Amino acid sequence: MKKRDIQNTDLSSQPVPVLRWLGVFAPAHLLLVLLALAVLVSSLAIVVSSFESRSVFHALQQQRELSNELDMQWGQLLIEQSTFGLEGRIERRAIDDLNMQLPDWSQIVVVRNE
Repeated sequence: MKKRDIQNTDLSSQPVPVLRWLGVFAPAHLLLVLLALAVLVSSLAIVVSSFESRSVFHALQQQRELSNELDMQWGQLLIEQSTFGLEGRIERRAIDDLNMQLPDWSQIVVVRNE
């Protein structure tokens, strides 16, 4: 057997790592590999950042809807408060401005229409 045949059989019996076969660890390719890793990491960071941004925007929209609902309820409560406060104000003005007063029970006459 020739020397070349022996060398070929020796190489085929030992598997060569893929990264060494690709020449990744060669000094000329090391910078390229580092740049590729940097691009990969930055693209993953962009994906995570956009996902978080959309999540926060969705939460913001939900809070705005809740705020609008609470504003509407607040307006309804203010209307209700002014409606209920109106009776007391009318009674107070009748007593103060017109000198009206509530009659005693003995002075109240109930009229029935039969």
